[in-house]
Amino acid sequence: MTDATSIASQDADPVRIAALPRVQRVPSKELALFIRRDFLDAMECAALIERIETNRRPSTIADANGDGSFRTSETCDLDAADPVVAAIDAKLAQFAGIDPAHGEPIQGQRYAPGQEFKAHTDYFDPKGADFLKYCTGVGNRTWTLMVYLNDPQAGGATRFPKIGKTVQPETGKLLAWNNRLGPGAYNAASLHHGMKVRAGVKYIITKWYREQPWR
Repeated sequence: MTDATSIASQDADPVRIAALPRVQRVPSKELALFIRRDFLDAMECAALIERIETNRRPSTIADANGDGSFRTSETCDLDAADPVVAAIDAKLAQFAGIDPAHGEPIQGQRYAPGQEFKAHTDYFDPKGADFLKYCTGVGNRTWTLMVYLNDPQAGGATRFPKIGKTVQPETGKLLAWNNRLGPGAYNAASLHHGMKVRAGVKYIITKWYREQPWR
């Protein structure tokens, strides 16, 4: 395996993603942020929502910060052996161009009215109390792929405050962004806020990729 192939299999290439059909790159020097509408169709989204509703639990955060309202959503750990989930997992890896072995299992999230996930990064802070627990052996998170599964009646946007970009929920819309700039260099511009849902319910799935194969 050549070095170029090895690097490509472990990390996404923003130039490659930008060249994919129907992909929009958000203008930013700090963050490689991509949008792809209709990445999943209505049937795929409905199937995932059904699974999230069946197996949801309160969401958690890695490092407690004393704010009990920091993340108020619910989470579902989707079964990688489920054929529907497996097909979507493969679709996400193909979009990212990352070896599927580097991916965490897909998570689903549910936001009821008033629920949110305050501004945070998806990478683990090397100075955080739980950094070794979550990153030993598999490394930190390199890329995030997130898909909206429905359109809530109001609210629920994703805001990237450091680059001044807010993305509205839309059924099947994918967001993808880089959580690091290179080995050991994490991207503070990836800070994002899952804003409060004002009416209706918001469903999303999230896929994270790691520096090393997941295990």
